[in-house]
Formats: sequence, C-alpha cells, structure tokens
Amino acid sequence: MAEVRIRRARSADAKRVAELSGQLGYPATEKEMKRRLRDVIEDRDAGCLVAVSRDGELVGWIHVSCTPLLEVERRAEVNGLVVDEGARSRGAGALLLAAGEKWARGKRCKGMSVRSNVLRERAHGFYLRNGYEHYKTQKAFRKGL
Repeated sequence: MAEVRIRRARSADAKRVAELSGQLGYPATEKEMKRRLRDVIEDRDAGCLVAVSRDGELVGWIHVSCTPLLEVERRAEVNGLVVDEGARSRGAGALLLAAGEKWARGKRCKGMSVRSNVLRERAHGFYLRNGYEHYKTQKAFRKGL
C-alpha cells in the first residue's frame, strides 16, 4: 500500500480514531477519544501511530505501549490495531504493525506481544503472517475501579 504513510497521531485525529475504534468493537464519542488520545500522546511509554491515505484520509491506527516487566525482558504490547473496513487487506495494517515494532525497538523493548479475541480469526492470520507466533491461550479478567 504505497499510497499510505504512517505518522504519529494528533489530537485532531480523535474523531476518526473514535470511528475506527467503533469498527474494532469499542465505540467511543469524539470527546471521549480526544481525552484518551491526549493521555496516550502524553505518555512517554505509549505510542499511537496512524495510517493516512494519499488523499489524506486516516485509514487505520495502532496503539502500542511499553512495560518493564520482572518475569521477562522489556516488552511492548499492541493495545489496539484497526484498519478501516474498506481499506483492509491492502497493506496498511502491516505498515502500522512494522511502525509499532520500530517504535518499540526505540524504547529498548526486546519483544512485542498482542492479545486478540478468540473470535477474530482473520486477525490471527494477520499476526501469524507478520511473524508472530501463537504461544498461549488464556482467560482475561476485569474489574472496575
């Protein structure tokens, strides 16, 4: 997808990032996303990159964070990655993933991980094609604070 370029996300991207987040299954208002995006942009251990088409349309984003861990070497995690439904399978996702990995290497991370819902079989194939290996199946737990 040569007509796509990757750049850092900006606050002005909040509306489109929210729309794409909805496609991923995580709806958010523009106001909510503006706040979240600001927090990520200001966090030195997090990065948000966007894919922009030749005509200036934001067609995807990746959110990556870096965490120092005790049990393994410093690792980054893909917290979210989405490409617009109308632009999938044309290379933007691979470009975003590669840019996220480059960001992680710049943060001294030795590896990158991603969690993907068991229902997202297409995404699983994408990660496998991009050099990731399926190494664990687990349950996720959540508690509101």
